[in-house]
Amino acid sequence: MGQDLKVPRLSAMMFLEYFVWGAWYATAGLAMTKYGLSSIIGLTYSLAAVSAIIAPFFLGMVADRFFSSEKVLGVLHIIGGTLLFIIPSQMKSANSSLFLLVIFLYMLCFMPTLALTNNVAFHHVEDSARHFPIIRVFGTIGWIAAGIGIGQLGFSDRAIIFTISAVASVLLGIYSFALPHTPAPAKGKPLSMRDLLCLDALKLFGKWNFAVFMICSLLICIPLAAYYSFTSPFLGAIGFKNVGTIMTIGQMLEVIFMLLIPFLFVRLGVKYVLLVGMFAWAVRYGLFAIGAPTGIMPLIFIGIAIHGVCYDFFMVTGSIYAEKQAGDKVKAQAQSLFILFTQGIGMFVGSLIAGDIFNSTVTATGIKALQQWQIFWLIPAGIATVIAVIFLSAFRNNHEKAAEVGASSMNLNTN
Repeated sequence: MGQDLKVPRLSAMMFLEYFVWGAWYATAGLAMTKYGLSSIIGLTYSLAAVSAIIAPFFLGMVADRFFSSEKVLGVLHIIGGTLLFIIPSQMKSANSSLFLLVIFLYMLCFMPTLALTNNVAFHHVEDSARHFPIIRVFGTIGWIAAGIGIGQLGFSDRAIIFTISAVASVLLGIYSFALPHTPAPAKGKPLSMRDLLCLDALKLFGKWNFAVFMICSLLICIPLAAYYSFTSPFLGAIGFKNVGTIMTIGQMLEVIFMLLIPFLFVRLGVKYVLLVGMFAWAVRYGLFAIGAPTGIMPLIFIGIAIHGVCYDFFMVTGSIYAEKQAGDKVKAQAQSLFILFTQGIGMFVGSLIAGDIFNSTVTATGIKALQQWQIFWLIPAGIATVIAVIFLSAFRNNHEKAAEVGASSMNLNTN
């Protein structure tokens, strides 16, 4: 099949993949608050992090060796969609135990599909630097479309967000079987526990800067988790109605910030690009804290809008740095290790801590609740500031340049 025909089909796959995720992930905390499940918001989001830890092992041991990627993608989305259909009834009955169980089972299905969609896309494009950015940007468009649709329809705080995601998931599951055949990437290769456990990449900790980078990456993801778990209930408490739409502002501007990475990477070096990303989280939470008591909308909008600086300058640049430090032989392991430390361990611990902070600080309603939200956001702001200062002091200055970073930065996941 010609390249010109494959790109639209792969773009549709990516659009649906991130539509499925964006339909519920950004505003689930707000919906849980409405149905009396606010005490388990942190725990719910921590399950996504646990799934991110487990997903690479599933892909490495099963999907990559025995089945074509598009078929695994299809099966996982159909099973996942079926599980999503169950969630609204558990929310409405406030059955927290079953709700958590179903969410966990769903995330176990969904997390591997992020890597599978990338694998399908990369396998069928001849020039990844040219074609993959076009395909991947439809994922961001899918996330934005889901958020705007949910917000404009007034569904941001309703259980129907999971039903909408379920329908899209089943559609993507069926559509996946019509995607171009993508052979199992590791078919016939021996199973190596050394690869699965990233043992070779762990040797990179012998480099001082890499060790500082990885430890600070894990630590900074602890305050990061508060944004994903609690921004939607925060916006709801202030009085926003179309929360889903508002939260897409960050994704809309993210494309612009991502395009700045190659320019800044070359001129500032990796240390200061990473540092800007870390301090941006402290700035974001500081803006939320200042704006919370009286609902100063411009500050809150700015906090949401700088998502590209917060996420891309740290996570995207971090992925590039890990790959450059690892070299060709262990770059796959280094990427897995970076995801394990950040999206896995860091976000897991952070989600649980954010949940505990929320449950102990935001206990009132009305104006008093807004004052308590200020306290809530000041805590991750302080943590992010301390970690950024540690990184600034411990990471030895380097002037590493990356002329090829432009293509690399566009090949990475955003959310």
